[in-house]
Amino acid sequence: MHILDEFTDGEPLYEAGDDLPKLYRLTAEKLNLAPSQHTEQVFKQLLGGCVTVVEGIGAIRNRLGDAHGKGKRPVRIAERHAHLVVNLAGSMALYLVETAAHRLDSAE
Repeated sequence: MHILDEFTDGEPLYEAGDDLPKLYRLTAEKLNLAPSQHTEQVFKQLLGGCVTVVEGIGAIRNRLGDAHGKGKRPVRIAERHAHLVVNLAGSMALYLVETAAHRLDSAE
């Protein structure tokens, strides 16, 4: 949301209840990272994979995270899967922050 706040002209681009995939799509569009904004198939494929990663992170958080109530027998995630999710989230966050910084520096 910080990146979206940085690229707005006073009008909020999101609502408090927006989910992770929607926030990512809005951010990707502002940073020219949406697959539909590119013509080269390799970039469409790679950026489409980023969308899929974010959707997967959101889904696993909702399904297996500790933010929601658990039944009697909660599903536990394997440590290697947790490492994968954390590392993918970190890579995506870093990519977004670096891209935003580059766009802001280029605008000056």
